[in-house]
Amino acid sequence: SLKSYENTQNTSDTNLNKRTKSIYTPLELQFIEMKKQYKDAVLCVECGYKYRFFGEDAEIAAKELNIYCHQDHNFMTASIPTHRLFVHVRRLVAKGYKVGVIKQMETAALKAAGENKSSLFSRKLTALYTKSTLIGEDILFKEIWYDSVDVEEVTTDVPDNYLLCIYENGENLKDRKKGDVVIGIMAIQPTTGEVIFDSFRDCASRLELESRVLRLQPVEIILPSSLSDQSEKLINSITSM
Repeated sequence: SLKSYENTQNTSDTNLNKRTKSIYTPLELQFIEMKKQYKDAVLCVECGYKYRFFGEDAEIAAKELNIYCHQDHNFMTASIPTHRLFVHVRRLVAKGYKVGVIKQMETAALKAAGENKSSLFSRKLTALYTKSTLIGEDILFKEIWYDSVDVEEVTTDVPDNYLLCIYENGENLKDRKKGDVVIGIMAIQPTTGEVIFDSFRDCASRLELESRVLRLQPVEIILPSSLSDQSEKLINSITSM
Protein backbone atom coordinates (compact mmCIF):
# COMPACT_ATOMS: atom_id res chain seq x y z
CA SER A 1 0.00 0.00 0.00
CA LEU A 2 2.82 2.41 0.87
CA LYS A 3 4.61 1.66 -2.40
CA SER A 4 1.38 2.19 -4.33
CA TYR A 5 0.81 5.53 -2.56
CA GLU A 6 4.39 6.65 -3.30
CA ASN A 7 3.96 5.80 -6.97
CA THR A 8 0.77 7.83 -7.06
CA GLN A 9 2.51 10.78 -5.45
CA ASN A 10 5.41 10.56 -7.91
CA THR A 11 2.98 10.48 -10.82
CA SER A 12 1.11 13.47 -9.44
CA ASP A 13 4.34 15.44 -9.03
CA THR A 14 5.35 14.61 -12.60
CA ASN A 15 1.98 15.77 -13.96
CA LEU A 16 1.99 19.00 -11.95
CA ASN A 17 3.29 22.29 -13.31
CA LYS A 18 5.32 23.56 -10.34
CA ARG A 19 5.10 27.15 -11.53
CA THR A 20 1.33 27.38 -12.05
CA LYS A 21 0.37 24.53 -9.67
CA SER A 22 -1.98 23.18 -12.35
CA ILE A 23 -1.99 19.69 -13.85
CA TYR A 24 -0.52 19.12 -17.30
CA THR A 25 -2.94 17.82 -19.94
CA PRO A 26 -2.10 14.47 -21.62
CA LEU A 27 -1.11 16.34 -24.80
CA GLU A 28 1.18 18.66 -22.84
CA LEU A 29 2.85 15.69 -21.15
CA GLN A 30 3.33 14.06 -24.53
CA PHE A 31 4.95 17.25 -25.85
CA ILE A 32 7.24 17.50 -22.79
CA GLU A 33 8.54 13.97 -23.42
CA MET A 34 9.15 14.66 -27.10
CA LYS A 35 10.87 17.96 -26.36
CA LYS A 36 13.30 16.18 -24.02
CA GLN A 37 14.46 14.12 -27.02
CA TYR A 38 14.70 17.03 -29.47
CA LYS A 39 15.69 20.02 -27.35
CA ASP A 40 17.34 21.95 -30.18
CA ALA A 41 14.42 21.70 -32.62
CA VAL A 42 11.23 23.71 -33.10
CA LEU A 43 8.51 21.06 -32.95
CA CYS A 44 5.33 21.14 -35.08
CA VAL A 45 2.81 18.78 -33.47
CA GLU A 46 -0.08 17.48 -35.55
CA CYS A 47 -3.42 17.93 -33.76
CA GLY A 48 -6.32 17.14 -36.07
CA TYR A 49 -6.39 19.63 -38.93
CA LYS A 50 -3.69 21.83 -37.42
CA TYR A 51 -0.06 21.73 -36.44
CA ARG A 52 0.57 23.29 -33.05
CA PHE A 53 3.63 24.83 -31.43
CA PHE A 54 4.05 24.88 -27.65
CA GLY A 55 6.05 26.98 -25.18
CA GLU A 56 9.18 28.66 -26.54
CA ASP A 57 8.54 27.02 -29.92
CA ALA A 58 5.21 28.86 -30.10
CA GLU A 59 6.90 32.17 -29.34
CA ILE A 60 9.49 31.53 -32.05
CA ALA A 61 6.76 30.60 -34.55
CA ALA A 62 4.75 33.71 -33.68
CA LYS A 63 7.77 35.93 -34.22
CA GLU A 64 9.11 34.34 -37.41
CA LEU A 65 5.83 33.35 -39.10
CA ASN A 66 3.79 36.35 -37.99
CA ILE A 67 1.04 34.20 -36.43
CA TYR A 68 -0.96 34.59 -33.22
CA CYS A 69 0.41 33.13 -29.98
CA HIS A 70 -1.61 32.81 -26.76
CA GLN A 71 -1.68 31.05 -23.39
CA ASP A 72 -3.49 27.71 -23.33
CA HIS A 73 -3.42 25.74 -20.06
CA ASN A 74 0.27 25.51 -19.10
CA PHE A 75 1.91 26.59 -22.36
CA MET A 76 1.95 29.39 -24.86
CA THR A 77 0.60 27.94 -28.10
CA ALA A 78 0.31 28.84 -31.77
CA SER A 79 -1.06 26.88 -34.72
CA ILE A 80 -1.00 26.64 -38.52
CA PRO A 81 -3.30 24.75 -40.94
CA THR A 82 -2.11 21.29 -41.93
CA HIS A 83 -1.87 22.12 -45.64
CA ARG A 84 0.45 25.09 -44.91
CA LEU A 85 2.95 23.04 -42.90
CA PHE A 86 5.77 22.90 -45.44
CA VAL A 87 5.47 26.56 -46.39
CA HIS A 88 6.11 27.47 -42.76
CA VAL A 89 8.77 24.78 -42.32
CA ARG A 90 10.74 26.32 -45.20
CA ARG A 91 10.44 29.76 -43.61
CA LEU A 92 11.68 28.58 -40.23
CA VAL A 93 14.56 26.63 -41.76
CA ALA A 94 15.53 29.68 -43.84
CA LYS A 95 15.80 31.59 -40.54
CA GLY A 96 18.29 29.02 -39.27
CA TYR A 97 16.05 26.82 -37.10
CA LYS A 98 16.01 23.04 -36.96
CA VAL A 99 12.37 21.96 -37.38
CA GLY A 100 10.85 18.66 -36.26
CA VAL A 101 7.52 17.44 -37.63
CA ILE A 102 5.54 15.24 -35.24
CA LYS A 103 2.60 13.42 -36.80
CA GLN A 104 -0.35 11.46 -35.47
CA MET A 105 0.17 7.76 -36.05
CA GLU A 106 -3.57 7.02 -36.00
CA THR A 107 -6.43 8.40 -38.07
CA ALA A 108 -9.55 9.68 -36.31
CA ALA A 109 -11.71 7.06 -38.08
CA LEU A 110 -9.53 4.11 -37.02
CA LYS A 111 -9.23 5.44 -33.51
CA ALA A 112 -13.01 5.86 -33.18
CA ALA A 113 -13.51 2.24 -34.24
CA GLY A 114 -10.83 0.88 -31.92
CA GLU A 115 -10.80 -0.02 -28.25
CA ASN A 116 -8.67 2.96 -27.20
CA LYS A 117 -10.90 5.64 -28.72
CA SER A 118 -10.87 7.73 -25.54
CA SER A 119 -7.06 7.73 -25.18
CA LEU A 120 -4.54 10.22 -26.56
CA PHE A 121 -3.42 9.94 -30.20
CA SER A 122 -0.04 8.28 -30.52
CA ARG A 123 2.49 10.63 -32.13
CA LYS A 124 6.11 10.44 -33.22
CA LEU A 125 8.75 12.48 -35.02
CA THR A 126 8.56 11.72 -38.76
CA ALA A 127 10.98 14.34 -40.13
CA LEU A 128 13.73 16.65 -38.92
CA TYR A 129 14.58 19.48 -41.31
CA THR A 130 17.65 21.73 -41.47
CA LYS A 131 19.08 23.92 -44.23
CA SER A 132 20.95 21.02 -45.79
CA THR A 133 18.16 18.44 -45.45
CA LEU A 134 15.10 20.39 -46.59
CA ILE A 135 14.32 17.93 -49.36
CA GLY A 136 11.71 15.35 -50.23
CA GLU A 137 8.68 14.83 -52.43
CA ASP A 138 6.32 15.67 -49.56
CA ILE A 139 7.66 19.24 -49.38
CA LEU A 140 7.85 19.75 -53.14
CA PHE A 141 4.50 18.37 -54.22
CA LYS A 142 2.42 19.59 -51.28
CA GLU A 143 3.58 23.13 -51.95
CA ILE A 144 2.71 22.78 -55.64
CA TRP A 145 -0.69 21.21 -54.92
CA TYR A 146 -1.91 23.59 -52.23
CA ASP A 147 -0.18 26.83 -53.17
CA SER A 148 -0.14 26.67 -56.97
CA VAL A 149 3.65 26.96 -57.00
CA ASP A 150 5.35 26.23 -60.31
CA VAL A 151 7.56 23.10 -60.28
CA GLU A 152 10.56 24.92 -61.74
CA GLU A 153 10.17 27.73 -59.21
CA VAL A 154 10.48 25.30 -56.29
CA THR A 155 13.27 23.15 -57.68
CA THR A 156 15.44 26.02 -58.93
CA ASP A 157 14.92 27.93 -55.69
CA VAL A 158 17.10 25.40 -53.83
CA PRO A 159 20.72 26.64 -53.53
CA ASP A 160 23.85 24.50 -53.27
CA ASN A 161 23.09 23.24 -49.79
CA TYR A 162 26.19 21.21 -49.00
CA LEU A 163 26.41 19.35 -45.72
CA LEU A 164 30.11 19.20 -44.84
CA CYS A 165 31.76 16.76 -42.44
CA ILE A 166 35.32 17.42 -41.24
CA TYR A 167 37.71 15.00 -39.51
CA GLU A 168 41.34 15.50 -38.59
CA ASN A 169 44.20 13.43 -37.28
CA GLY A 170 47.65 14.50 -36.07
CA GLU A 171 49.93 11.70 -37.26
CA ASN A 172 52.38 12.08 -34.39
CA LEU A 173 53.02 14.20 -31.32
CA LYS A 174 55.57 16.40 -33.10
CA ASP A 175 53.10 17.28 -35.87
CA ARG A 176 50.32 17.98 -33.40
CA LYS A 177 52.54 20.39 -31.45
CA LYS A 178 53.39 22.25 -34.65
CA GLY A 179 49.70 22.35 -35.56
CA ASP A 180 50.13 20.14 -38.63
CA VAL A 181 47.31 17.64 -39.21
CA VAL A 182 45.88 15.37 -41.86
CA ILE A 183 42.30 16.47 -42.60
CA GLY A 184 39.55 14.51 -44.27
CA ILE A 185 36.38 16.16 -45.58
CA MET A 186 33.17 14.88 -47.14
CA ALA A 187 30.52 17.16 -48.60
CA ILE A 188 27.06 15.89 -49.54
CA GLN A 189 24.44 17.67 -51.64
CA PRO A 190 21.19 15.93 -50.51
CA THR A 191 19.04 17.48 -53.25
CA THR A 192 21.16 16.01 -56.07
CA GLY A 193 23.02 13.17 -54.39
CA GLU A 194 26.42 14.68 -55.23
CA VAL A 195 29.28 13.62 -52.95
CA ILE A 196 32.68 15.33 -52.75
CA PHE A 197 35.50 13.94 -50.59
CA ASP A 198 39.15 14.76 -50.08
CA SER A 199 42.02 14.27 -47.63
CA PHE A 200 45.09 16.48 -47.33
CA ARG A 201 47.88 17.57 -45.03
CA ASP A 202 47.45 21.08 -43.64
CA CYS A 203 49.72 23.41 -41.71
CA ALA A 204 48.90 25.42 -38.59
CA SER A 205 47.39 28.30 -40.63
CA ARG A 206 44.79 25.87 -42.10
CA LEU A 207 45.00 27.46 -45.56
CA GLU A 208 44.02 24.23 -47.33
CA LEU A 209 40.96 23.72 -45.14
CA GLU A 210 39.94 27.35 -45.55
CA SER A 211 40.12 27.21 -49.37
CA ARG A 212 37.90 24.09 -49.49
CA VAL A 213 35.30 25.41 -47.07
CA LEU A 214 35.06 28.76 -48.88
CA ARG A 215 34.74 27.03 -52.24
CA LEU A 216 31.99 24.66 -51.10
CA GLN A 217 30.08 27.27 -49.03
CA PRO A 218 28.30 24.61 -46.90
CA VAL A 219 25.08 25.53 -45.12
CA GLU A 220 25.89 23.06 -42.32
CA ILE A 221 29.12 21.65 -40.91
CA ILE A 222 29.43 18.50 -38.79
CA LEU A 223 32.50 18.53 -36.55
CA PRO A 224 34.13 15.80 -34.44
CA SER A 225 33.85 15.97 -30.65
CA SER A 226 37.51 17.00 -30.45
CA LEU A 227 38.93 19.53 -32.89
CA SER A 228 42.30 21.29 -32.89
CA ASP A 229 42.36 24.91 -31.75
CA GLN A 230 43.55 26.10 -35.16
CA SER A 231 40.73 24.36 -37.02
CA GLU A 232 38.11 25.47 -34.52
CA LYS A 233 39.27 29.08 -34.77
CA LEU A 234 39.06 28.95 -38.57
CA ILE A 235 35.59 27.38 -38.61
CA ASN A 236 34.32 29.93 -36.10
CA SER A 237 35.62 32.82 -38.18
CA ILE A 238 34.02 31.47 -41.38
CA THR A 239 30.64 30.67 -39.81
CA SER A 240 30.47 34.03 -38.05
CA MET A 241 30.73 35.70 -41.49
